[in-house]
Amino acid sequence: MFYQKIIPIKALQEYIRYFWVLEDYADKTYKIIPDGLTGLIFQEEANLFLDKENQILPQMFLYGQTTHHSEQNSVGNFRNIGVYLQPTTLKSIFNIEAFELTNQHISIDYLTKEPILEQLVNAGSINEKIEIISKFFLERIQQIKYTSKNVDFATTLLQNGKRLKDIQIEMKLSERSLERLFRQFVGISPKSFSRIVRFQSGLQALRQKNFHNLTDLAYQNEYYDQSHFIRDFKTFTGVSPRQFLQQTNEQVENFPEWKV
Repeated sequence: MFYQKIIPIKALQEYIRYFWVLEDYADKTYKIIPDGLTGLIFQEEANLFLDKENQILPQMFLYGQTTHHSEQNSVGNFRNIGVYLQPTTLKSIFNIEAFELTNQHISIDYLTKEPILEQLVNAGSINEKIEIISKFFLERIQQIKYTSKNVDFATTLLQNGKRLKDIQIEMKLSERSLERLFRQFVGISPKSFSRIVRFQSGLQALRQKNFHNLTDLAYQNEYYDQSHFIRDFKTFTGVSPRQFLQQTNEQVENFPEWKV
């Protein structure tokens, strides 16, 4: 297995959190875990990944927010390049109403007439492919028509641990107004986004074993009690925290190999 994480150039960091490269072999199952982000994936070889319904995934596709765990299966040796996008990038860069892609994906062919897939297939090195994807995003940034500083600000505050009610007061926005903006730019409600962020904070502590017991971990992440944390954890991963540690090999965050 080979994994690499690549930080984008400064001009792209407002829209792309990071690139990742994953190379592996043989038939494997991967979990998809909600993380509050959307993304873009390019497969160097077509027809090697299947979704949970055993449908072949497009060679290059954009995906929206996920609100529950899912899985994908690989059927051979592969090398994939992924782009983790910032929460509001779908609307800003692709002019997609973000809620339309929640728990969905769409082939890049439906989004642009540019031959980016052909360029990536013909490029030699990983660096060349990253440059092609970066150029594609830089060109689209020049065409941006829709932005929302309010949603960018709100998602940043939520990811930094601020309470949703405090954010509404600080931004002087009604619950309905913030809901509408999140639906359009993020794809899920502020409450759902906040819930995923809180779960991710607990998951990160679990990964690092930064807790004494699950009850402490739950309280550290503002859950009412341990059972509440475990209930959320099972919703987003499909298993208990103990099973997650035992059955995952996580190279790409929130896309772990699942050891059956």
